[in-house]
Amino acid sequence: AMMQQPKVLLADEPIASLDPLNAKVVMDSLRDINLREGITVVTNLHTLDTARAYCNRIIGMAAGKVVFDGAPEDLGRDAVRTVYGADANGVEISEAITSTSVNIKPKITASAGPLEPAFPGY
Repeated sequence: AMMQQPKVLLADEPIASLDPLNAKVVMDSLRDINLREGITVVTNLHTLDTARAYCNRIIGMAAGKVVFDGAPEDLGRDAVRTVYGADANGVEISEAITSTSVNIKPKITASAGPLEPAFPGY
């Protein structure tokens, strides 16, 4: 795609199913293409922390309609709720569940005891 010297690069969910380190490598590469080559990069992401960190414009959609179009710093709580909604009990969806950050600590849950190896002896 880059050999054709495009004006726009479309990246369809470029970090879906990637671990945080490889997601960073991909997003750093896309940013480099944008900055170094001057190519516009359009990507769809489901991770708000990634969008805020790498994008200078975010478009949020819900039910097939644009519900947010603005700068990352303008993507506040109300806009996130409009995009992601709430669960069946009306509880807001935490954007932490969409994060690729390695800094998010998992919620501590009750344990039935220490973990046992799945395959003892291996």
